[in-house]
Amino acid sequence: MSININEIPAGVVTGENLVKLMKHAKDNCYALPAVNVTSSSTVNAALQAARDIGSPIVIQVSNGGGKFYAGKGCKAKNAGVLGSVSAALHVRQMAKYYGVPVVMHSDHCSKKLLPWFDGMLAADEEYFAKFGEPLFSSHMLDLSEEPLEEIVEVCKHYMTRMAKINCWLETEVGITGGEEDGVDNSDVESSKMYTQPEEVHQIWKALSDISPMFSIAAAFGNVHGVYKPGNVKLRPEVLLNAQHYIAKKSGSSEAKPVYFVFHGGSGSEKNKIQESLKYGVVKFNIDTDTQWAYWDGVREFVAKNAPYMQAQIGNPLGADKPNKKFYDPRVWMRKGEETLIARLHESFADLNSVGVINRPSKL
Repeated sequence: MSININEIPAGVVTGENLVKLMKHAKDNCYALPAVNVTSSSTVNAALQAARDIGSPIVIQVSNGGGKFYAGKGCKAKNAGVLGSVSAALHVRQMAKYYGVPVVMHSDHCSKKLLPWFDGMLAADEEYFAKFGEPLFSSHMLDLSEEPLEEIVEVCKHYMTRMAKINCWLETEVGITGGEEDGVDNSDVESSKMYTQPEEVHQIWKALSDISPMFSIAAAFGNVHGVYKPGNVKLRPEVLLNAQHYIAKKSGSSEAKPVYFVFHGGSGSEKNKIQESLKYGVVKFNIDTDTQWAYWDGVREFVAKNAPYMQAQIGNPLGADKPNKKFYDPRVWMRKGEETLIARLHESFADLNSVGVINRPSKL
């Protein structure tokens, strides 16, 4: 299938256009940064970064991020659903005006968070009934702490439901170390951090029988968060071995039948990132580094302008001089957006996706 990515429309992509986007990324050995957002400010910064660099992007919201988006003062039991839906609606409202394809995604959903998943799917189905596509492009199930057989059965259940509305499913097989959104795998046994080809094949086969719209976050030593060099032992060859195994086992004509996802991308070695792209990684989660980048911009602004931010009136220029232009949230929040944008530009470069929507397809 020859794909011209420039024909994929700007805005939130779903269904056939999403499949084309992911296939183009896999075949051309690049990936999309997946940015966790918690506010309209972080959403808008991510959209600008993608527009300025000329690349599609994944914008994703976690359960905790969804609750924050709804407002910490929101006492509704389904605040995570409400905030996540609100984020998706905001992305849909603005993405097309930034001129790039955007994948709207929900991040890690563990077994205890399945009601959140169900709530978002209900919103997808309602949106599909009105507009012929789901509200979100895709959702992620993270049942990696459960037995493989349970992972397969639960994913089959949801894949059957999602296939009816052309929604993509991401599932995790194997455990990503570290801590993310309240799930702590800091002390997990190291052997569980490297997914076996047979495990990938089992879930790939089960989901392939239902729909081609899925990706797998296989563990190859990934860790959430940022740690000292040498503490994380990434082995991208785990992905290559799984591709070879599945291609042979299934008789697939594709050398890389699996769409892989790279979790725990923050702080990863650049050569390991590049290697993983050759083996089918199409999505690269980055959260810890972008959190720091946003804060770093605010931190630098406050440090530079501290004498102007201690009171509404009075600064080094005079006791009666106003400071509104310094403490106005639109000023210091924008500084956070600017450093977040700069960090995302670095990630686009690491993932070979700079200018991808402005260059002809190689296929």
